[in-house]
Amino acid sequence: MSAGRARPTVLAVLLAGGAGGRMGPLTAEKAKPALPFAGSYHLIDVPLSNLVHSGITDVWVIEQFQPHYLNEHVANGRPWDLDRTHGGLRLLPPFQGDDGEGFAQGNADALYRQAELIRELDPDLVLTLSADHLYRLDYRDVVDTHLAAGADLTMVTTQLSGDVSRFSVVQTEDGRVTDFAYKPDEPASRLVGTEVFLYDADALLDTLAMLLERDGKLEDYGDALVPHLVEHGTVVEHRLETYWRDVGTIESYWEAHQELLRGTGFDVADAAWPIYTAQPQTRPAFIAADASVSNSLVSPGAEIHGMVIDSVIGPRVNVAAGATVRASVLMDGVRVAEDATVTKALVDIDTRIGAGAEVGVGASEDHTLSSDGDGDADITVLGDHYEVRARRTIQAGAQFPVADRAD
Repeated sequence: MSAGRARPTVLAVLLAGGAGGRMGPLTAEKAKPALPFAGSYHLIDVPLSNLVHSGITDVWVIEQFQPHYLNEHVANGRPWDLDRTHGGLRLLPPFQGDDGEGFAQGNADALYRQAELIRELDPDLVLTLSADHLYRLDYRDVVDTHLAAGADLTMVTTQLSGDVSRFSVVQTEDGRVTDFAYKPDEPASRLVGTEVFLYDADALLDTLAMLLERDGKLEDYGDALVPHLVEHGTVVEHRLETYWRDVGTIESYWEAHQELLRGTGFDVADAAWPIYTAQPQTRPAFIAADASVSNSLVSPGAEIHGMVIDSVIGPRVNVAAGATVRASVLMDGVRVAEDATVTKALVDIDTRIGAGAEVGVGASEDHTLSSDGDGDADITVLGDHYEVRARRTIQAGAQFPVADRAD
């Protein structure tokens, strides 16, 4: 840290470039951070709000895959008070590197491609974040942990139940990370990394340059970057004891909404730490006299004439008379026609479900998943702008990609 600075300068880098392959049709034409959550929010709102509450105002978003929806949502950063003359929100679009070998091949590679810009800004610390996790965290506490340990890297960790093999699994001793396994087949513990990493800026950039020269490539942080720092540097943990959930799969995304409705999940309405977003400019929701809505969230602009149970209804959704929506998430602009039924489904923006159609036939009555967020294959997924013709039957667990428009 440079002399005379009371607090270190922090650059936050949101890694928003992944293709989101585990989300099926939902991310075929949009980046995963742009996915709606809880009706009126988007996944990227969570880390952006955490940053604002933590007083971190130099925020870069590294994009790559299908950034259009994401750009439209974050705009100039105004909802998060990041529309500033100096600092603020900066969108870094995809580009080919000097070697001409195409886009970044992982998040470590994506970071290195911004090395020149990072050195130009000259922060003391670089905070890297993913945008598909639900949690509240004051990043200033992570900075304090980092400074107290004199660390090269501080990673935020949390204990999870169930299968943790799709996460980074760590072992610690007196707060120091002693072992790091990237998506191991046989996890040695249930302590996982949350993909919140705080690096000493010089240690990060020097290590990336060394690894590239040594290996000829950089991929994800778990392939070489973090393992090298664990072995050769000082890596410590900052333990997160409150709610955290990765929503990077169909099952976990659906279950996070059900947790929200049960009151056991991520609280978007916490007045002490609100989640900011760019709200649609539309009228309040309309619930007709003949409608029935129970244990559900209904967003502005929605119009409900039918029955909605245990569901999240996005902006401008229309559920017609005689229609039933159960244990589902309907995103912006979905239309459910008369006498149609939608059960245990994720329905993307502007999809049309015809009169008398049945979506999710045979789905289980249990509105929960196994403890690891996997193991339940009966969630139906319809991509954006999909059209289900009248009286069509779609079995539980089916997925229809955006490219498949034909019925």
